[in-house]
Amino acid sequence: MATHEISLTVNGEDRGLEVESGTLLVHALRDQLGYTGPNVGCESTVCGACTVRVDGDSVKSCTVLAVQADGSEVTTVSGLADGDDLHPLQESFRDEHALQCGYCTPGMLMSSLSLLEREPDPDREEIREGIEGNLCRCTGYEPIVDAVEAAAGEMRGGTDAASEEGE
Repeated sequence: MATHEISLTVNGEDRGLEVESGTLLVHALRDQLGYTGPNVGCESTVCGACTVRVDGDSVKSCTVLAVQADGSEVTTVSGLADGDDLHPLQESFRDEHALQCGYCTPGMLMSSLSLLEREPDPDREEIREGIEGNLCRCTGYEPIVDAVEAAAGEMRGGTDAASEEGE
């Protein structure tokens, strides 16, 4: 199989690598560059565990060839934190117990970030629609919706109604 030299900016770091034509972005990130945040789940876009952001858009990296991302800026879940300072979404997922096994968490976080950039004050139904395509077998989704709602309030510079009511 033919190989290609590509370059990516991953979490703000310029990276060059050689990939085969059929290498999926998730495998290039994990296996060649060592970014283990995007998880390999279904490899068919069903579970969302591999979701990353490519040039600001959430994509399931199991359906993008690495060569298609050549020259792109890629953000994985580990690129959300600022050093030891967690992103408000990461803090909310921790605080609201929105993770159990954690396998879906990277994809949930990346999809939620895209949602909150499009809609800074989503209602609970909009949050559910925003995380659609990300499967979680542990939480029952309610803590995830709670976490996104809380993060939205934090990112807007306030608090969310559920926290104010003591829920």
